[in-house]
Amino acid sequence: MEIRTKARQWGSSIAVILPKAFVDSKRIKPNDEVILEVRKNPLAGNFFGKFPIKNGKSVQEIKDEMRKGWH
Repeated sequence: MEIRTKARQWGSSIAVILPKAFVDSKRIKPNDEVILEVRKNPLAGNFFGKFPIKNGKSVQEIKDEMRKGWH
């Protein structure tokens, strides 16, 4: 079962809150040790340059085309 939650500031630490349904389904109790797998959602800008471009345009040309609709 995968859940999505946000990390939040808690004093000088970062905390995540597990939804009750998830806690109940996994029978998690206070002071139980749990193992988390952390995967951050990548920003769209992180994808530029990671995949081969098949249309022959440079990354800058693609970004310029995308920005045309923003003006």
